[in-house]
Amino acid sequence: MSWIERMGRWFEAHRFGVDLTTTVVLAGFMLVAATDVYTADPYLSRAGSVAWTFALLAPLPWRRTRPVPSAVAIFAVALAHMLAGYPMIMPGDLLVLVALFSVTVYGPTWAHVTAICATAVGSVVVLPITVGIRAGQSASAVLEMVPVGVFCLVTGLAVWAFALVRRSRRVTMDALRDRAHRLEIERDQQARISAAAERARIAREMHDIVAHSLSIVVAQADGGRYAAASDPAAAVRALGTISETGRTALTDMRRLLGVLRSQDDEDTARLEPATGSTPTAALTAGATSGGERAASAGDEPRQARPAPQPGVEEIEDLVAQARDGGQRVSLVRVGEPRTLPAGMGLTLYRVCQESLTNVRKHAGPDPAVTVAVRWTPSTVELEVLDDGRGAAATSNDPGFGLRGMRERANLYGGTLETGPRRGGGFRVHLELPLPGAPVTAPPAPTTTQEDA
Repeated sequence: MSWIERMGRWFEAHRFGVDLTTTVVLAGFMLVAATDVYTADPYLSRAGSVAWTFALLAPLPWRRTRPVPSAVAIFAVALAHMLAGYPMIMPGDLLVLVALFSVTVYGPTWAHVTAICATAVGSVVVLPITVGIRAGQSASAVLEMVPVGVFCLVTGLAVWAFALVRRSRRVTMDALRDRAHRLEIERDQQARISAAAERARIAREMHDIVAHSLSIVVAQADGGRYAAASDPAAAVRALGTISETGRTALTDMRRLLGVLRSQDDEDTARLEPATGSTPTAALTAGATSGGERAASAGDEPRQARPAPQPGVEEIEDLVAQARDGGQRVSLVRVGEPRTLPAGMGLTLYRVCQESLTNVRKHAGPDPAVTVAVRWTPSTVELEVLDDGRGAAATSNDPGFGLRGMRERANLYGGTLETGPRRGGGFRVHLELPLPGAPVTAPPAPTTTQEDA
């Protein structure tokens, strides 16, 4: 920012102080030079001219902070001294042009239109008539003042036109500042919305990973503890399932955190030029920290790399994992599978994962579960059915898992239906439109089962 811009901003921020100082400086000149141009004896009208000039100067400090009252006061004083027998006081009457300029630039539209109309009437009507009255109602005196009045009118019109240009620029600058302010607010709001959406996405992923894996680990640990004394082989199998489930959960966690780390690295790379760090220093720091991590964690940096998220193809592995955990789960496929976007496939996988977790937690001992994946020309459907005690586990609180499933379904224009089955058990039905198929408005979902 240049010194001229800084000075302009300072003047705008201290309008009254600047105008008051300017008025004091002008008063020192105008009060000394005040005189009535059309008086017969300048010495006799000296005191009156000074008084009227002081009255014209008094409203001037408020010309920008209160433009309309200031202009009204100056115009009223100018009219009053004309009617009082002082047709033109110089240089005090020049403040009428200053008031016209100020009310045009800083006042409302009706105010500056009224001001220029008043200037025109005062210049071509009031001024010649007052001079003619002072000259003894002489018609020749009135006609002689017409050119002077026209000159005053032209001067007022020139000042008004220049003020309109300044007003247009000020309005444009105010609009630009307001737009910049609104854009800043919108940017901050978008950042908060994006952060909230990202937190919700991470929370869904973490919930699906942790709840599913820990439920298997807890169930296997309890079974292995009771079977350790009578059936050591079953206890060994339970420990193997726990180990496999833990490794899978750790891999999923590293995959999720690896995606976050890659995003942070991109943000850091964009910020490095602004912070002034050199590429060499960044590479050295990265190599040092990377070496320390490699030395302390072995192959952990390689495992932290982003990996593809699971999709609909991995539902078979999910069912196999549930069978290894002791559940009676069957998988049914209907229709011809098609390639899905990564996010849509992840939604099917996570909904199936959360449904199996809820069965393990709420369906009771040894329920039979059926996972069905149906492909139609326009949709893909996932249905998870069990014959457990789903109705008995009903709660008024839908929990985070069902809410997360509903959010995933809404994200892709799908529908999610959950609730007890007729005759016992629980049903989860997800339907997603395939890419290119028309999206219909989803009905109000029903959720009655409590989950983690």
